[in-house]
Amino acid sequence: MVFYPGKRKKNVFDVASKEPFVLSRSRLDNFIKCARCFYIDRRLGVDQPPGYPFSLNAAVDTLLKKEFDGHRASATPHPLMEAYGIEAVPFQHALMDEWRDPFKGVRYLDPETNFLVTGGVDDIWENAAGELHVVDYKATAKNGEVNIDADWQQGYKRQIEIYQWLMRKNGFRVSPVGYFVYVNGKADAKAFDAKLEFDVKVIPYKGDDSWVGDMLKQAKLTLMQDELPRAGAECEFCTYREAVQTALTPFRKKAKKDK
Repeated sequence: MVFYPGKRKKNVFDVASKEPFVLSRSRLDNFIKCARCFYIDRRLGVDQPPGYPFSLNAAVDTLLKKEFDGHRASATPHPLMEAYGIEAVPFQHALMDEWRDPFKGVRYLDPETNFLVTGGVDDIWENAAGELHVVDYKATAKNGEVNIDADWQQGYKRQIEIYQWLMRKNGFRVSPVGYFVYVNGKADAKAFDAKLEFDVKVIPYKGDDSWVGDMLKQAKLTLMQDELPRAGAECEFCTYREAVQTALTPFRKKAKKDK
C-alpha cells in the first residue's frame, strides 16, 4: 500500500491487473514532460504537489460555456464565430455535459494498451460540412495580443490533438482545425470600478493526432518496467527532489554516526 498524503493513492498501475487502466489527457501530457514523474505518480502512487486553483480562469470558463450553450440550444452561431468567419454552430449532443465533465470526459478504451483514455473538452463546434471542431478556452492577463507560439504552450496544442483523437476514436468526423477561445484581461483601464474587462480572440490551430497511439504505447512500456525512468531534461520537480536529497545527505550521515 502506498500512502500520500495520509490516504491510499487511487488509480495506481498494477502490472498484474487485466482491468482497463484509466489514463487522463493530463496524465499522458505529464508523461511527455517527464517519464520519471509520471512513473512515480501512476506506478508508485506519489503525485506531484497540487497547484493553486485558478478561480478567475474557472469563472471565465463557466461564463463562456453558458454563453455558447445559449447558442447551442437555438442552433445559432455565436457572434465570435461570425466575427472570425467561422461557419459553424455549437454542437448539440446528448453527451455534451458528460464530455465536459473533467471527471468523466470523452472516453476511449485503447485495445493495444488497455488504457481507458479520458479528456474533458471545453466545447465542440459543428461546421456546415458536418465536421466537428474541438474548442478549448484559455484565460490570461498580459500586455499585448495573445497567441499560442511560446514553447510552454506546446501542451495546449497537444491538448487539442488528444481531444481530436478521442472524438475520432468515438466515431465522429473531426476537422483537423481546432480553435482556442483566448480571453485576455485588460490591465490598461483607467480604473477598476469593480469590474474587469477582457479582449477575446479566436485562434485556429491545425492539429495532428498521429503521435497519440505511439505515446500511449511508450507510457504503457514505462509503467510495466521495474526501473525508474530518466528524469525529464527540464523537469523542475526532479531538479527539486535531487537538490533536496543533496542538501539532506550530510544530516543523514550524521544521524548514522550518532546511532
